[in-house]
Amino acid sequence: MNAQVRTFDSGATRNLDAGKLDFEGFLSPLVLERYAQYMHKHREQADGTLRDSDNWQKGIPLPVYMKSGWRHFFDWWKEHRGLDTEAGIEDTLCALLFNISGYLHEYLKAQAPAVEQRLTAFAAAVYADPIAAIHAHVPPYAERDSDEPMGLTAGEAITAGGTD
Repeated sequence: MNAQVRTFDSGATRNLDAGKLDFEGFLSPLVLERYAQYMHKHREQADGTLRDSDNWQKGIPLPVYMKSGWRHFFDWWKEHRGLDTEAGIEDTLCALLFNISGYLHEYLKAQAPAVEQRLTAFAAAVYADPIAAIHAHVPPYAERDSDEPMGLTAGEAITAGGTD
Protein backbone atom coordinates (compact mmCIF):
# COMPACT_ATOMS: atom_id res chain seq x y z
CA MET A 1 0.00 0.00 0.00
CA ASN A 2 1.47 3.30 -1.10
CA ALA A 3 -1.07 5.84 0.22
CA GLN A 4 0.28 9.19 1.29
CA VAL A 5 -0.99 10.48 4.63
CA ARG A 6 -0.98 13.91 6.25
CA THR A 7 -0.17 14.15 9.94
CA PHE A 8 -1.53 17.13 11.88
CA ASP A 9 0.08 18.81 14.91
CA SER A 10 -2.45 16.99 17.09
CA GLY A 11 -1.21 13.62 15.82
CA ALA A 12 -4.40 12.99 13.83
CA THR A 13 -3.88 11.60 10.34
CA ARG A 14 -5.84 11.76 7.09
CA ASN A 15 -5.26 10.73 3.51
CA LEU A 16 -4.18 13.50 1.14
CA ASP A 17 -6.86 15.51 -0.66
CA ALA A 18 -5.18 15.01 -4.04
CA GLY A 19 -7.62 13.71 -6.64
CA LYS A 20 -10.72 14.39 -4.51
CA LEU A 21 -13.49 16.76 -5.59
CA ASP A 22 -13.19 20.13 -3.83
CA PHE A 23 -16.80 21.24 -3.45
CA GLU A 24 -15.82 23.97 -0.98
CA GLY A 25 -13.48 25.48 -3.53
CA PHE A 26 -15.61 24.92 -6.63
CA LEU A 27 -18.82 26.47 -5.28
CA SER A 28 -19.59 29.96 -3.99
CA PRO A 29 -21.76 30.31 -0.87
CA LEU A 30 -22.84 33.75 -2.13
CA VAL A 31 -24.11 32.29 -5.40
CA LEU A 32 -25.77 29.27 -3.78
CA GLU A 33 -27.56 31.44 -1.20
CA ARG A 34 -28.81 33.87 -3.87
CA TYR A 35 -29.93 30.94 -6.04
CA ALA A 36 -31.81 29.38 -3.08
CA GLN A 37 -33.54 32.73 -2.48
CA TYR A 38 -34.56 32.84 -6.16
CA MET A 39 -35.83 29.25 -6.07
CA HIS A 40 -37.79 29.87 -2.86
CA LYS A 41 -39.39 33.01 -4.31
CA HIS A 42 -40.59 30.98 -7.31
CA ARG A 43 -42.13 28.13 -5.30
CA GLU A 44 -45.50 29.86 -5.13
CA GLN A 45 -47.69 28.80 -8.02
CA ALA A 46 -50.39 30.82 -9.81
CA ASP A 47 -53.12 29.22 -7.65
CA GLY A 48 -51.32 30.24 -4.44
CA THR A 49 -50.09 26.76 -3.48
CA LEU A 50 -46.45 26.21 -2.59
CA ARG A 51 -44.69 23.56 -4.67
CA ASP A 52 -42.04 21.30 -3.12
CA SER A 53 -38.49 22.64 -3.40
CA ASP A 54 -37.42 19.55 -5.37
CA ASN A 55 -40.47 19.59 -7.65
CA TRP A 56 -38.27 20.23 -10.69
CA GLN A 57 -36.47 16.91 -10.09
CA LYS A 58 -39.66 15.02 -10.98
CA GLY A 59 -38.82 15.73 -14.61
CA ILE A 60 -39.17 18.60 -17.03
CA PRO A 61 -38.59 17.89 -20.74
CA LEU A 62 -35.27 19.08 -22.17
CA PRO A 63 -36.92 21.34 -24.81
CA VAL A 64 -38.69 23.26 -22.02
CA TYR A 65 -35.37 23.93 -20.30
CA MET A 66 -33.79 24.91 -23.64
CA LYS A 67 -36.49 27.40 -24.63
CA SER A 68 -36.59 28.97 -21.16
CA GLY A 69 -32.79 29.04 -21.02
CA TRP A 70 -32.61 30.94 -24.30
CA ARG A 71 -35.08 33.55 -23.05
CA HIS A 72 -33.00 34.10 -19.91
CA PHE A 73 -29.74 34.04 -21.86
CA PHE A 74 -31.16 36.79 -24.06
CA ASP A 75 -31.99 38.86 -20.94
CA TRP A 76 -28.48 38.23 -19.60
CA TRP A 77 -27.04 39.47 -22.88
CA LYS A 78 -29.22 42.60 -22.73
CA GLU A 79 -28.15 43.27 -19.12
CA HIS A 80 -24.51 42.76 -20.15
CA ARG A 81 -24.99 45.39 -22.89
CA GLY A 82 -26.42 47.86 -20.35
CA LEU A 83 -30.08 47.32 -21.23
CA ASP A 84 -32.54 46.85 -18.38
CA THR A 85 -34.77 43.79 -18.23
CA GLU A 86 -37.91 43.15 -16.21
CA ALA A 87 -36.21 40.51 -14.03
CA GLY A 88 -32.88 42.28 -13.49
CA ILE A 89 -29.44 40.73 -13.66
CA GLU A 90 -29.54 38.58 -10.47
CA ASP A 91 -32.88 36.90 -11.17
CA THR A 92 -31.90 36.48 -14.81
CA LEU A 93 -28.67 34.68 -13.89
CA CYS A 94 -30.48 32.52 -11.31
CA ALA A 95 -33.12 31.61 -13.91
CA LEU A 96 -30.41 30.68 -16.37
CA LEU A 97 -28.66 28.60 -13.69
CA PHE A 98 -31.97 26.83 -12.99
CA ASN A 99 -32.42 25.90 -16.64
CA ILE A 100 -28.83 24.73 -17.06
CA SER A 101 -28.97 22.71 -13.82
CA GLY A 102 -32.32 21.17 -14.75
CA TYR A 103 -31.13 20.27 -18.25
CA LEU A 104 -27.97 18.66 -16.87
CA HIS A 105 -30.01 16.83 -14.21
CA GLU A 106 -32.30 15.30 -16.86
CA TYR A 107 -29.36 14.43 -19.10
CA LEU A 108 -27.50 12.67 -16.27
CA LYS A 109 -30.65 10.79 -15.19
CA ALA A 110 -31.01 9.49 -18.74
CA GLN A 111 -27.37 8.33 -18.77
CA ALA A 112 -27.63 6.38 -15.51
CA PRO A 113 -29.52 3.37 -16.94
CA ALA A 114 -27.00 3.00 -19.77
CA VAL A 115 -24.09 2.96 -17.31
CA GLU A 116 -25.92 0.49 -15.07
CA GLN A 117 -26.66 -1.75 -18.06
CA ARG A 118 -22.98 -1.75 -19.10
CA LEU A 119 -21.86 -2.62 -15.57
CA THR A 120 -24.44 -5.41 -15.31
CA ALA A 121 -23.34 -6.81 -18.69
CA PHE A 122 -19.69 -6.69 -17.63
CA ALA A 123 -20.45 -8.44 -14.33
CA ALA A 124 -22.35 -11.17 -16.19
CA ALA A 125 -19.46 -11.57 -18.64
CA VAL A 126 -16.94 -11.86 -15.81
CA TYR A 127 -19.11 -14.47 -14.08
CA ALA A 128 -19.50 -16.48 -17.30
CA ASP A 129 -15.88 -16.32 -18.50
CA PRO A 130 -13.48 -14.16 -16.46
CA ILE A 131 -10.53 -14.50 -18.85
CA ALA A 132 -12.54 -13.53 -21.93
CA ALA A 133 -14.21 -10.64 -20.09
CA ILE A 134 -10.87 -9.22 -18.95
CA HIS A 135 -9.35 -9.57 -22.41
CA ALA A 136 -12.39 -7.85 -23.91
CA HIS A 137 -12.21 -4.87 -21.52
CA VAL A 138 -8.49 -4.34 -20.82
CA PRO A 139 -6.48 -2.98 -23.76
CA PRO A 140 -3.56 -5.09 -24.94
CA TYR A 141 -0.11 -3.94 -23.87
CA ALA A 142 0.62 -2.36 -27.29
CA GLU A 143 -2.47 -0.10 -27.03
CA ARG A 144 -1.79 1.25 -23.54
CA ASP A 145 -0.63 4.78 -22.77
CA SER A 146 2.21 3.67 -20.48
CA ASP A 147 5.19 1.36 -20.69
CA GLU A 148 4.67 0.34 -17.07
CA PRO A 149 3.71 -3.32 -16.72
CA MET A 150 0.13 -3.95 -15.56
CA GLY A 151 1.09 -6.89 -13.38
CA LEU A 152 0.06 -10.46 -14.03
CA THR A 153 -1.94 -11.35 -17.09
CA ALA A 154 -5.37 -12.80 -16.47
CA GLY A 155 -4.05 -16.30 -17.11
CA GLU A 156 -1.05 -15.82 -14.79
CA ALA A 157 -3.33 -14.51 -12.05
CA ILE A 158 -5.57 -17.57 -12.30
CA THR A 159 -2.67 -20.06 -12.31
CA ALA A 160 -0.75 -18.18 -9.57
CA GLY A 161 -3.57 -18.87 -7.16
CA GLY A 162 -3.59 -17.25 -3.75
CA THR A 163 -0.64 -14.87 -3.89
CA ASP A 164 -0.76 -11.88 -1.58
